[in-house]
Amino acid sequence: MEFRASDRYMLRRHRARSVVLTPQELTEVRAAQRTFEGAYIRTALGQFSFALVVLKIFTAEFYSIGVLFAVYGAGVLFASLFRRQQGNKQFFSEVGEDGLNRRKFRTSGNVVVVLTALSIAAYASLLALTLKIDS
Repeated sequence: MEFRASDRYMLRRHRARSVVLTPQELTEVRAAQRTFEGAYIRTALGQFSFALVVLKIFTAEFYSIGVLFAVYGAGVLFASLFRRQQGNKQFFSEVGEDGLNRRKFRTSGNVVVVLTALSIAAYASLLALTLKIDS
């Protein structure tokens, strides 16, 4: 039987969709959203803005660099969505296949690995595109 996420995740033996958070828990959730999700969104918006500046101000030689920054911004945006999905798993406990409650702590190391790989690829591409312009 396949459970929906709101049925699978529990907090204090209540389903995720019906839980009422204490003021301290609500403050903790809001702080995590501001810190992590806000930072990813601001970074993505910054990359989109820089891409727009490059595409509007510079000549056609630099269009590939503008597109690179737009793609990088989209990658950061998708990483923020992935981080949010992973964050939901950190907050609630999960009901396993055997019906037992399990609370597992997962760091966001997988998101860091994805962003590191994305950043290295973007900067390597930027270096290659910059060297291509000179020749």
